[in-house]
Amino acid sequence: MPDRPIAGRYELLEQLGNGGMGDVWRGYDAVLDRPVAVKRIRPQAVAATPQLAEELERCFRREARITARIQHPGVPQVYDAVLDSTYEHLFLVMELVEGVPLTRYVHEERPLPVSWAVAVAAQVATVLSYAHDVPVVHRDLKPSNILVARDGTVKVLDFGVAAILQTDVTRLTASGRPIGTHQYMSPEQVRGTRVTPRTDLYALGCVLHELLCGKPLFSARSDFELMDRHVRAAPTPLRRLRADVPEELEALVLHLLRKTPESRPVDVQEVYERLMPFLPAPGESSALGEAGPPGAPDPTGLYRRPYAPRARVESRPRVAPDTAAPGQVAEYVVSPPERELLRAQLREVDEHYIALMEEERYTQAAEVAGEMIEPLARALGAENKAVLRLRRRRAVSRQLAGDHRAALPEFEALAEAYGRINGPTDEAARDCRAQAARCRGELGQVTEALAELQGVLEVERAVESDVSDAAVELRRDIGMLLLSQGSPEEARACLEALYEDVVLVHGPSHDVAVEAAEVLAMLRRELDGE
Repeated sequence: MPDRPIAGRYELLEQLGNGGMGDVWRGYDAVLDRPVAVKRIRPQAVAATPQLAEELERCFRREARITARIQHPGVPQVYDAVLDSTYEHLFLVMELVEGVPLTRYVHEERPLPVSWAVAVAAQVATVLSYAHDVPVVHRDLKPSNILVARDGTVKVLDFGVAAILQTDVTRLTASGRPIGTHQYMSPEQVRGTRVTPRTDLYALGCVLHELLCGKPLFSARSDFELMDRHVRAAPTPLRRLRADVPEELEALVLHLLRKTPESRPVDVQEVYERLMPFLPAPGESSALGEAGPPGAPDPTGLYRRPYAPRARVESRPRVAPDTAAPGQVAEYVVSPPERELLRAQLREVDEHYIALMEEERYTQAAEVAGEMIEPLARALGAENKAVLRLRRRRAVSRQLAGDHRAALPEFEALAEAYGRINGPTDEAARDCRAQAARCRGELGQVTEALAELQGVLEVERAVESDVSDAAVELRRDIGMLLLSQGSPEEARACLEALYEDVVLVHGPSHDVAVEAAEVLAMLRRELDGE
């Protein structure tokens, strides 16, 4: 792992996986304050001399630019391509995708529903159609390069990486074997002949075969024997391995797996058309036995409910997944040395968090706070003061980073916890309720946000006053939300009362007084024609 950020901005934080071509890391872009994925090409695949490295860098950047032209939601965006100053590592910086690789779902004893497997293949086919139009050939399509995101969208990873490594500069790996994954390698790749879009069709056939029967197309005792089987051996028809596979689907897979490119389907559009009869229709619900693996995202949802809106944010708070249930006690008694170690770790996290917040690195600050929550909750209990403080910091960081959808349930759960521990009028409980309402406002849930802010304001007035700092912010936010809701008269009444109170207590130069005066002047022009 590099000692310093790549290109002065990309930090490698956690290794997510590795493969034949390189390692994948969860990274952080310090310039744009966002998480990224960083693909680090293995050193043995990189040219040995500076001259060859410079040529490889040109190929690398050219291929990365071509890959970046694939405009499809199933292809993670390419942000940057970097060759480090030592000429030893290549880095491809991409969109970080939260999803599960297909390898997690392939199991010989638990075959996937036909509709589930076909929905994955159809989405991959759609992605390939956009890529082949550029044109870009993937060359290394396989289950570990295909993710199913939380909303059921299929993401195809590593476009262009195989092409980068098959330039004239570095055509073979250090072992002298052709680049690719042997279980999904087309006969033409094994022979080292010309690669075309139909090469990807062969790999798609291998993937679909594996999804439907739960095991790879071919198995062998060695890589050489496996590659030879791809060149010479006939694939086993799917219906001999699984009787409920439709005949037409079996025929399509066998067509994809033909040995010569010219004898496969004409293009990926033909493949998609032949998959369509096995896809669920819009509005169709899952039949008995069609459900995918427990807890898995549903790739058929895109066909059952095309262009469906994103799921609503829960209106009632749920327990955060990385914390214990409310009221849970510590799983074990913490010894004095363990307690001191936790305190030291907590001080380190606090210092790191504060430094990141000062640098406005909000996304990374949220991750730093989150890393300590689970171990601290296990040791001290989910509602320990230090645990709640970290959860609150994470929520604030997410809110400042603009991730209101993630911050909302955290603030709501915190408001409930603080209210249960200290009473509903507790200052922290009031603040978390207010912040949750502000998140709702940012998410467009104006009516719910207004009702919640007005509820918090009633408590604030009873506990503190009508012109406490918190009350002033609440009244300003209520006025602005009334305005955005299309209630200008109510907004004016709210802001006029606020302006008079703030000027009386703090003077006309107070920030809220200045802001209210500007909005009121605009409202008077619109409502009174002044």
